[in-house]
Amino acid sequence: MAEKQVFVKEITPKSEDFSRWYQDVIRKAEMADYSMVRGCMVIPPYGFAVWELIRDALDRRLKASGHQNAYFPLFIPKSLLEKEAEHVEGFAPQVAWVTRGGEEELDEPLAVRPTSEAIICSMYAKWVHSWRDLPILINQWGNVVRWEKVTRPFLRTTEFLWQEGHTVHATAEEAEEETLRILDIYVDLVENELAIPVIAGLKSEQEKFAGALRTYAIEALMSDGRALQAGTSHNLGQHFAKAFGIQFEDKDQTVKHPWQTSWGVTTRLIGAVIMVHGDDSGLVLPPRVAPHQAVVVPISVGDWKESVLPHAVEITKKLSNAGVRVRLDDREEYTPGWKYADWEMRGVPLRLEIGPKDVQRSQVVSVRRDNRAKAPIGWDSVVTSVPALLDNIQQALLEKAREFRAQNTTEVKDYQEFERVMNDKRGFIIAPWCGSPDCEDRVKEDTTATIRVIPRESEPDGACVVCKKEGARRVYFAKAY
Repeated sequence: MAEKQVFVKEITPKSEDFSRWYQDVIRKAEMADYSMVRGCMVIPPYGFAVWELIRDALDRRLKASGHQNAYFPLFIPKSLLEKEAEHVEGFAPQVAWVTRGGEEELDEPLAVRPTSEAIICSMYAKWVHSWRDLPILINQWGNVVRWEKVTRPFLRTTEFLWQEGHTVHATAEEAEEETLRILDIYVDLVENELAIPVIAGLKSEQEKFAGALRTYAIEALMSDGRALQAGTSHNLGQHFAKAFGIQFEDKDQTVKHPWQTSWGVTTRLIGAVIMVHGDDSGLVLPPRVAPHQAVVVPISVGDWKESVLPHAVEITKKLSNAGVRVRLDDREEYTPGWKYADWEMRGVPLRLEIGPKDVQRSQVVSVRRDNRAKAPIGWDSVVTSVPALLDNIQQALLEKAREFRAQNTTEVKDYQEFERVMNDKRGFIIAPWCGSPDCEDRVKEDTTATIRVIPRESEPDGACVVCKKEGARRVYFAKAY
């Protein structure tokens, strides 16, 4: 037991070493663990439960907007992957190859999918014949492999879980509408389920997805001042349709290439939740993605099994029946104080304590994880008060993150100020950019910062922060994961 008492407390302070803090929280809260394969993580039940809640929340949104789930092979023949040259070039350094099957050398190497455009487009070429076949709105839940040189749990791993949508449309306008619709769905998901505010916009030509016509993304600011790309939505134009021979007969009886999109979010969203909301005591989970939204802890003193535990059991049942994901912690081998620290580390949004005095008063004492505020709740109102508290915590986390982002977003027009802020303060920098790759490269070379997004509403306004050319658009820069 002594080792477990220490286990709860061993988290490096964020201010001391953010990277070490992140690793400590992931391991101690059992969100992920290292495997025998470099860069591949094991996701234990607690961490996977968070992913399931994110997955289900997005799946509901996608199905409500007309999308259907399907599944495509993990392996992609080399000849198929190489059909779209720009796409292949973009992913070549990260592709893992299978060259043997059992005891035999394969006639053709198979790529372990880094993304599925090639294999899916080969099927769309078989399925699409007429305008009546369109649109195709398909999503796939699965895993991909990208041979990363530097890995970090959830943020960048050799293998990761994700969803990838692949749609086909008759017109350019419909494809663009789909691309932006998905972007809005991602904004809704991340802000309202994960309580993380995001900036949505267009990627620069240098930062866009390999083979795409345009890439849109949502960017979130982590609590160390670095940005994280939280989701992408790509307008693929007709590039893949032409490469893979996807054609359809339109209403005017002419044969045309359709327009396509692809889009995805990954398990890096879990990393975002950890880095945005976590503190020196561990995780702080938004209620909507918390495996346990509340934990009931009976105070184990005296004859607690007879006098306290039955009431704790009844309260747990009431909350469960009311739709709250609640856990009763009636473990005898740990003290109440140890349990408090353990559940705080795991980020449970609300703790409900009940002891002998609370039984006398027919109440529980609620303790919020986000601000540790305590308040009594009568037994007769627990099924209404707890859900209301959880909603309040959800909103409070979002507002806190918005406030942090506002405090760490700086607008500059001078390049010297740009370098100073980026090196000293980090965060988002809003600055005019002329659109030149040379200016983009200079910023990256001087500061390691990149253009995260060009806001959709951004119009030419002011002189470029680098070259002073007029008519530049205001964009978001940041150092990023």
